[in-house]
Amino acid sequence: IDVESAKKKVWETTAIGLPQASFSANYQHIFDTIPEISLPIPGVTEKLTMAVKDNVTYDVTVSQLIFSGEYIVGLQASRVFKELSEKNLAKTENQTIESVTNSYYMIQVVEENISVLKQSLEVMNKTYNDLAKMNEVGFNEETDVDQIKINKTNIEILINSLNAQKEILTKLLKLQLGLDFSQQILLTEKLSSVIEMCNLGFIGAQEFNVENTVDMQLINTQVKLSELSLKREKSTFLPTISGFYRYQKQLKEPSFSFTMKNIGGISISLPIFSSGMKMAKVSQAKLALKQSQLNRTNVEQSLIMEYDQAKSDYLTAFSNYNMNKESMELSKKIYDKTIIKYTEGVASSFELTQNQGQYLTTQSNYFDSVLKLLQNKAKLERILKKYVKQ
Repeated sequence: IDVESAKKKVWETTAIGLPQASFSANYQHIFDTIPEISLPIPGVTEKLTMAVKDNVTYDVTVSQLIFSGEYIVGLQASRVFKELSEKNLAKTENQTIESVTNSYYMIQVVEENISVLKQSLEVMNKTYNDLAKMNEVGFNEETDVDQIKINKTNIEILINSLNAQKEILTKLLKLQLGLDFSQQILLTEKLSSVIEMCNLGFIGAQEFNVENTVDMQLINTQVKLSELSLKREKSTFLPTISGFYRYQKQLKEPSFSFTMKNIGGISISLPIFSSGMKMAKVSQAKLALKQSQLNRTNVEQSLIMEYDQAKSDYLTAFSNYNMNKESMELSKKIYDKTIIKYTEGVASSFELTQNQGQYLTTQSNYFDSVLKLLQNKAKLERILKKYVKQ
């Protein structure tokens, strides 16, 4: 909508320098006595009236701006303003894509976490049922069964918590996509296929050029606007020239009238003295331009730093992901063996609880590292995305 509004603004400004036509009409009634005159011509007795008691006057006026420095600069500024709106749209789109992508990834991570926990719960339920049957015939103690039940309940609590989190995240994704909360959405892509796209080659395959970023394009456009603002203030010292043509007619013409029906002309307006007001405006515009140029330098450095930071964060996240993945696989291997040992009476309940806690911790760390890796990838993609004119 902002871009469409900017396009209309360009035409609004353009129309100022195009021909303008207006029509007006007015009705008048003269309450006083209409003056009359007699011409000193022998044999002519008719008196001439100076006006008509009831009359309608209408006129058509056509005007054309011939020269105006402010108009020329204003026309240029309106087009640059349209460019600014297009670049703001591109920036908003990039930010929205990153936000939607992150929400999408979070739901994927939570779903995968729930799936892994459900698999663990299935194993725990089977172990619990086996130990409960063994306890019925006196092959183990009741505390062994209770310990497994506690461990089973801990996993169920985690699953319930993650399901609630998934529901909120799904609503957030719908909000970002502009969908109604009642509308159903289904994420068909698997987390594993998304993770496969994360590698070290992702960074090397794309070159970062700060001049291609939408933020740099935005600040360059703002500098252009500042330059045009200075140009506009300087243009106020130039004259404004316009031409016009007017046709005026009365519906009832009096016998004697000085009204001219066809009038054309040119007007010139030239500023002479403003007590330094115009120079003060020029000075302000120069300072505003200097600020824009300094701001451009700061933005350029900030964007380079943002890229370097994002690249470093991605490399760190990639390394942490690989280490956490290995730790989770090892802790699961230890936990699975401990369950077998526990059912055989070789491992203690303390050892089982300790290994389960270790497995759940490494699993949580793994999914956190997956999420950070994907979020850093989304951020890098947004930074590396080149600005393409709408």
